[in-house]
Amino acid sequence: MKAYEFPATVTPEGKLDFPNALLKSLRSNTDVRVIILVHESTDKSEEEKSNWNRLAAEHFFADYGDADAIYDEI
Repeated sequence: MKAYEFPATVTPEGKLDFPNALLKSLRSNTDVRVIILVHESTDKSEEEKSNWNRLAAEHFFADYGDADAIYDEI
């Protein structure tokens, strides 16, 4: 099974607008499973805080090396 992640928009008619690049990579008359994730936060400060937390974690673990494993036993 392949997975694609992409942004999509719900049109005023209530339909999903998929990117053309995705549609070109799918064969017609193919069954697919769709999972929809909707961002619920309406508070921009919460969204910004979440983005900063994710970015900080990514940078922290990017430099984690074998020499740092000694701290796992403390």
